[in-house]
This record gives sequence, C-alpha cells and structure tokens, in this order.
Amino acid sequence: MAETTSQAEALRARRPLSPHLQIYTPMLTMMMSIMHRITGIALYAGTLVLAWFLIAAASDARSFATAAWFLDSIVGQVILFGFTWALFHHLLGGVRHFVWDAGYGMDHPEREWLAQATLIGGIVLTIVVWAVSYFLR
Repeated sequence: MAETTSQAEALRARRPLSPHLQIYTPMLTMMMSIMHRITGIALYAGTLVLAWFLIAAASDARSFATAAWFLDSIVGQVILFGFTWALFHHLLGGVRHFVWDAGYGMDHPEREWLAQATLIGGIVLTIVVWAVSYFLR
C-alpha cells in the first residue's frame, strides 16, 4: 500500500535534524581540531611572506632592504611570531593525529593529555625558539 502525502510529511516531521554546532559542548579536542585547520591556512600566508623575503634576497639590495625592514618592524615581528606558533602547533597537531592513526591515545584521559600537550607544546616551543634567537643576536 502506497503512502499518502500526509503520511510521508508526518514521517519527515518526526525525523531528527542533523545536529548543529549550537548543541555541541566545546571540548578541547574539538578546539584543537579547529585550530589545526586554522594554523594550516595561516601557514600558507606565512609561506607567502617567507617566499617574498627569499625572492627579495635573491633580487637586489633595495628589495632585500624593504623586506628586511618590514620583517624587523613590530607588525613583521608579530607576523613571524604567529607564523612560528602556527608552525609548531600544526606540527604537534600532526603528531597527535599520527598517534591516533597508530591506534593509541583514543581513550578519555589520553585524548585530553594529547590535546593539552599540543597546545602547551606549541606555545613553549615558540617561546624557546624566539628566546634563543633573541639571545643569539
């Protein structure tokens, strides 16, 4: 027996909707996954800045002086600091995903520890690299 239009509409009305972001409770692993994607995009922009610097270095002295002046300015230093953090955060996020792909760290406490290690490790490694580069100037 074929369904009537009203029965089909009633069935559709009872089906659950796909969950939306408003009903999810933000978790650290979810935020780290989002940050992994954002840092991946930021690395593209940072690579363009790095390519500009290398092309300027290979061109002439005036182009290099312009690129060096910009990267030595406050804005340039903030961009380089953010690029360094994005690089380390994305790297550690990739290591975290590699550990998960190997079948480890999927249970509750390990999953949170890996997410915390990604966050803290990216910040610590960035500060260490910038501190070393500051003292080697």
